[in-house]
Amino acid sequence: MTGGIASGKSVVADMFAELGIPIIDTDLIAREIVAAGKPALKEIRERFGDSMLTADGKLDRASMRKHIFSSERARADLEAILHPRIGKETLRQSDAAGGPYQVIVIPLLIGSRLKDAVDRILVVDCDEQTQIRRLLARDTETEEQARRILAAQSSRAERLAIADDLIENDGSLEETRRRVKSLDRKYRRIARRADRHAQRPEKP
Repeated sequence: MTGGIASGKSVVADMFAELGIPIIDTDLIAREIVAAGKPALKEIRERFGDSMLTADGKLDRASMRKHIFSSERARADLEAILHPRIGKETLRQSDAAGGPYQVIVIPLLIGSRLKDAVDRILVVDCDEQTQIRRLLARDTETEEQARRILAAQSSRAERLAIADDLIENDGSLEETRRRVKSLDRKYRRIARRADRHAQRPEKP
């Protein structure tokens, strides 16, 4: 599952989780691998300096976010540190998760090698003004900053172009929940068919 920032991916993921589906969230994995004492945080400090750390030695996420969304080079350097580790841990968790199927939340799916590891792509979508409004309600300081964040990500058209399935998440929660339940039924059917195919013995 992918989608632009503030499109509502976490809300949709929680709805799938309520239906008993394992959720693997690469944002959470990214937080875990930059915890204090982890090698990734050491590399970030070496590349970006102490200004990206808090007084107690943790990653200063607000400072890092401002920095990488104002510098293409900085963003690429951060991705080079994080993405290989995120990919490896995502596949490890997927192997261990089980379930009828899994939802792997990958905000930056376009350009990620993880794109080749999934069977279907679900895009959570909303219009840009809704994204900006949600960003301002969260922790983005200005509309200009919010627009820079959106500009640094893949475009809405690019995301929609890779979608096998779509949730338009600018309506009511009940509308979103109905769509999630419909997709859950669909994915369970697909998974059952795949299991039967995998169990079918090959003809000699």
